[in-house]
Amino acid sequence: MRKDGKITVFLLDDLEIARRGVRELLSAEDGIEVVGESGTAADALVRIPATRPDVAVLDVRLPDGSGVQVCREIRSRNENIKCLMLTSFADDEALFDAIMAGASGYALKAIRGSELLTAVRDVAAGRSLLDPAAVARVRERLRLRGGSNSRSDDRLDDRLDDKPSDLTEQERRILDLIGEGLTDRAIGERLHLAERTIKNCVSGLLCKLGREQRSEAAAYGGRMQAERPHP
Repeated sequence: MRKDGKITVFLLDDLEIARRGVRELLSAEDGIEVVGESGTAADALVRIPATRPDVAVLDVRLPDGSGVQVCREIRSRNENIKCLMLTSFADDEALFDAIMAGASGYALKAIRGSELLTAVRDVAAGRSLLDPAAVARVRERLRLRGGSNSRSDDRLDDRLDDKPSDLTEQERRILDLIGEGLTDRAIGERLHLAERTIKNCVSGLLCKLGREQRSEAAAYGGRMQAERPHP
């Protein structure tokens, strides 16, 4: 946020008319300033770090890539830049990818103008707009991928109803950060640990959780954060 208190925003959408509509909506607010825009992922990866916005509003589907990829790359360079994903389609796969990439919010383009303004302000303030119910759907979809092993997955889910008591404090912190979508590198920087150390910790954490994939730990960590009471 600038010294004058304005929230700075960068827009990424391959449709110029869509960018213009969002830009006019945001620019009409005294407390928000659009500092840049792009129509491609490649251009955004150059311009977003240069403009250093508080919030990057990113279209999920782009002609040369994905807004999720842009989010992941930008967040790995600068965690102070918050990302709000916009899409035309309700897609749990894209939602999960956005969570893993470190996005703070995910909304359909059918969102009302007033809701988008609120979303930008909330994301800029550090609040997550990821719907716990949507995160739960992603987690359920992961569970169902077990196919014929669904009974085994059910037993594993029973184990995950409560966070394992044998997790160390460091593992609990790492699980929370995985749930926020941070990469190993970003987690290492947050905890002042080497990336290799984080990778080893994540491997041990997956074993304790009874999971094989980091994505499953991320969904679980996200659920635990969503269920945790906030002051």
